[in-house]
Parts: sequence; C-alpha cells; structure tokens
Amino acid sequence: MRTAPVQYYATGRRKTAAVRVFLRPGNGAISVNARDLDTYFERPTHRMLVRQALQLVGAADRYDLFVTAAGGGKTGQAEAIRMGIARALCAANPSDRTELKRAGFLRRDQRMVERKKYGRPGARKRFQFSKR
Repeated sequence: MRTAPVQYYATGRRKTAAVRVFLRPGNGAISVNARDLDTYFERPTHRMLVRQALQLVGAADRYDLFVTAAGGGKTGQAEAIRMGIARALCAANPSDRTELKRAGFLRRDQRMVERKKYGRPGARKRFQFSKR
C-alpha cells in the first residue's frame, strides 16, 4: 500500500491574480504553470519576489513548489505567489508564522485598479478643458 506524499496547499491573491501553491518536500524546484520559474518570469525582480518567503525562513532548498497562476499580470502573479508560499509555509511549520507575518507576507494587499467613471476618459482624469 502506497502512502500519499505530504503536501501543503495554499492560495494567494493580488490585484486580479489568483494562484494555487502546492508545497512538497524536495530540493527547491519551482514550477509555475508547468514551466520553470526562470522561464516563466523573465525579470529578476519577479523571481526574487517569489523566493522571498522561502529565503526568509531558510527553506529555499527543502521544498518543491508547484504553482498554478491565473489572471492579472506578471507582477501581480509574483506577489500572489509570494503570499501563497508564505501561507503554505505556515501550514507546513507553524513556528515560521511570526517571522512571515512580521515581514508582511501574510497580509493581503487590497489595492485594486479604480474603475473608469462615465463622462471621463479614466478613473480620475478629465477630458481636456478649453477655455476659449
């Protein structure tokens, strides 16, 4: 009889991006939407954002990460992944919670794009005014 591998699951959200993070014991491999982290995120800042929570608790080479990301842009997805990883690390080791919380990785960033209003070209911008 086979036993199921230990796996921790968490979600992360930022702007309109929503991600699912699966954390399994391993050697530090990170895949996002079935692609390697370095091929999915071209910018080094995005890759740094994803690895921040792991490096904070010193678990960068202890877990393999399988992430599915949907919606939003690359920056929103990277920050959502950071939040999902932090939540999964809390599920795996509750003693890391205070450190992750102090760094602000467990707090949902509620800032969203303000909606466009009628009678205006954007959320706050007004059409060009001509006095004469």
